[in-house]
Amino acid sequence: MAELGAGGGSPAPGNGNRPPARSVTFGDRIAAAVAARESQIVLGIDPDPLNLWRDVLAASGELRADLALQLADAEQTARLGPAAGASAVRPGSPAAGALAGSPRSAARVEAAAAVLAHCAALIDAAGPACVAVKPQLACFERLGFAGWLALEAVCAHAHGAGLLVLADGKRGDVPVTAAAYAQALVGETPSPFGFAAGLGADAFTTSPLLGEDALDPLVKGAREARAGAFVLVRTSNPGAADVFDAVLADGRPLWERLAEMVARLGAPGRGASGLTDVGAVTGATHPEHLGRMRELMPDTVFLLPGVGAQGGDVASLAPAFASHRAGGLVTASRSIAGAHEATGGDPAASARAEAERLRGQAWGLG
Repeated sequence: MAELGAGGGSPAPGNGNRPPARSVTFGDRIAAAVAARESQIVLGIDPDPLNLWRDVLAASGELRADLALQLADAEQTARLGPAAGASAVRPGSPAAGALAGSPRSAARVEAAAAVLAHCAALIDAAGPACVAVKPQLACFERLGFAGWLALEAVCAHAHGAGLLVLADGKRGDVPVTAAAYAQALVGETPSPFGFAAGLGADAFTTSPLLGEDALDPLVKGAREARAGAFVLVRTSNPGAADVFDAVLADGRPLWERLAEMVARLGAPGRGASGLTDVGAVTGATHPEHLGRMRELMPDTVFLLPGVGAQGGDVASLAPAFASHRAGGLVTASRSIAGAHEATGGDPAASARAEAERLRGQAWGLG
């Protein structure tokens, strides 16, 4: 096992560090990935078009221009129909003129291309110290059609780097719509033309507040795909107390009832590692609850957001790892991507250093 901390480093990327094949349960896939990469750190990917790495943008101008044209091709083909052809928006074409005359459309294509270049550079820099990435879907969806294409490319880049992909959209709806969400994120959709692939993520986050019947299709869809579902149990934001700490008739907080639901839903998906395929989002900003949560969910993987920018501290998260080294996944977004803002150093090097620092801290708790 590689030594961590000062002078330490992540295992070298290679075929042995590719995500485990989907022939086993999600809990077993997580356990295998954590062991192979010697990391419990999840790289949060929350791109802000106004706060991308400037050196990446400067160095990737030609690449971004090409990406923007490809995204514009796809967007115009979707608008004009297949007859428009792949060259519909090449310079000098009528569609290109139409695109140029639509500043908002052009802006989202350019922004999506820039976001993709930034995210790929972030994964290349910090990914070797991580076990997974967690793209925030809203950060891509706000860029429309082009943003979703950029998201798919980011997920493919992460998979190519041997990382698992946890799609953070906190989806939740009535059962028929919940089933569609599962198909969109981790599964595929049957059609008269064959099976249409979804995003291809390895797991997703979901809200339980519509009840267990709304969670069932999400869990079922994830289990069939050998993927995972992370259910909100108690989140990291200050306002979480308004809902998750609400006291029920039996005197317990709501999050305890949700924890019991998660444990029950995950039990049929327990793998050889002992970990289940239904995880829990348990904010790192309130570690005082983790001991009780682990009692209620002994075999559940905890997704622990809130470290860094939100004030969470890795050192306080030991109860999450009490049952298994892969029992806790520590997520960090802005503290990694924006590490250079505090150090004044190179963004890529600073991101890698911060990811390695968090990795060493978390691994020492397991």
